Amino acid sequence: MTEEIQKLQDAINESSYIVFFGGAGVSTESGIPDFRSQDGLYHQKYKYPPEQIVSHTFLTRKTEEFYEFYKDKMLALDAKPNAAHVKLAEMEAAGKLKAVVTQNIDGLHQAAGSREVLELHGSVLRNYCSKCHTRYDGVEETKKIKAAEGVPKCPVCGGLIRPDVVLYEEGLDSSVISRAVSHISRADMLIIGGTSLVVYPAAGFVDYFNGKHLAVINMSETARSVRADIVIRDRIGEVFSQITVSK
Repeated sequence: MTEEIQKLQDAINESSYIVFFGGAGVSTESGIPDFRSQDGLYHQKYKYPPEQIVSHTFLTRKTEEFYEFYKDKMLALDAKPNAAHVKLAEMEAAGKLKAVVTQNIDGLHQAAGSREVLELHGSVLRNYCSKCHTRYDGVEETKKIKAAEGVPKCPVCGGLIRPDVVLYEEGLDSSVISRAVSHISRADMLIIGGTSLVVYPAAGFVDYFNGKHLAVINMSETARSVRADIVIRDRIGEVFSQITVSK
């Protein structure tokens, strides 16, 4: 165990209200590509840039091409939780971790056993008809959507089934924002992991933290590292696999 990981362990041991704020780097060890890394989706070649494809305008105007990209690149339904997801669930079960605030949409935190998961950008495992609002939630329903040919249609009314995810040009859920800010403002320790903190307004939530320990675990530099008393440049699953959790 390195000195920084030991500092992380000590801080976790003495904290009683921990909040984890995570991004795409938490799920890359489960085989889900991120957007901004060297091998991320932004660096792959498509007819349109990914940030244009995953926008509200693109969904409405080029629906078939949206779903072609969405099914191919954003529905990693066979992915499994990694050591980071599992350890966070253990920390919650032990009463130390109070919430996971995530920018991810893959549902892996819940699959690992976490209960208080605030998904800022929604989830691919929740879907609804944009016309009659019938819900199509869960892994099995989402698999049907992925397997459907072309644009998924609601069997009830024939309307478009869309993912309950926040696309570019769409606003975040105000109730999720409120709960995330509440947890972060009450935390005595905030662990930021697997995110470069460049996406707003989510990145601004960190400013509500006034607790004792701020830890940043990320492969690259983040804007919040300056304030952090613990900075670890490593894969978050590798780091958390070295942490032990006790009540």
